[in-house]
Amino acid sequence: MADFILPPNAKIGIVGLGQMGSGIARNLDRSGMLSYAWDLQPERFSDVGLSEKVALKTVPELRGLCDVVFFAVPSTHDIAAVLDGTSGRADQILIDLTTSDPEASKVLAMQLAEEGCRYLDAAMTGGAAGADAGNLTLMIGGDDEVVQACEPILRIISKTRFHLGPVGSGHAMKLVHNMILHSNFLANCEGLQLARKSGLDLNQAVAVLNAGNARSFVSEVRFPRDILSGSMDGRSKISNLEKDLGLAMDYAERSHSRTPFGALTRAILGKAVESGQGNLDFTNLFPGYESLVEQVDLKK
Repeated sequence: MADFILPPNAKIGIVGLGQMGSGIARNLDRSGMLSYAWDLQPERFSDVGLSEKVALKTVPELRGLCDVVFFAVPSTHDIAAVLDGTSGRADQILIDLTTSDPEASKVLAMQLAEEGCRYLDAAMTGGAAGADAGNLTLMIGGDDEVVQACEPILRIISKTRFHLGPVGSGHAMKLVHNMILHSNFLANCEGLQLARKSGLDLNQAVAVLNAGNARSFVSEVRFPRDILSGSMDGRSKISNLEKDLGLAMDYAERSHSRTPFGALTRAILGKAVESGQGNLDFTNLFPGYESLVEQVDLKK
């Protein structure tokens, strides 16, 4: 049994009401746990559909009011920026849901510890649809007693949780996860473009993948739901994927790991961003795959 516990009726806040944060906020609100929320674009607050008991508060206010603050923003760097000049309550827990550099997570955790605050890196996967449904998978780094104390809250937003080790472990796993996921997505784009050129029906080709050993989330969900349906709405930008691969490759280099597939994925995504496609939904990588790859030097 952990010695550290949250107070009864702990006050919970969230910073970030974008594609992921809005779904997380709604689930916390429906559970009766959410008290406060904030976004750098405050007008988003009224669009999320939270109950009247949830108040819009700034980050300094959240730090003074909350026992737990979730951060669903782009990166740990963004968290550090909005925390600058603020101070939290004793034993306040900050839960970092971002995809970030594990070393940055450790630095932030040490800074917060000097204030008497606790920190978890709880990187998430499942996409915006998973955030809406409350069935995310969380990859968690941090002290065991803090993870245990937060379990009832984390259960509201996730279906599966892995406590992987000390601070930084969750973000390290997320970089590995996204390097594999995004590389797999581009591999599916490549193979299915070949199927199309061979005169095969794409729906049948995807069905074959899903009946065989090449199946994956990309073939089972992403292509049928978001690409072959014509919706082209994976609810994430190409620039987000490119950011993930940049972080993963930098981390791999510092870890002295050889990652040629990851490096190629980064190069392809980098070329897409360079050519002005960064703000497009990433599902558009499929129809534009061949012309995009023509611009990448595969001999590097």
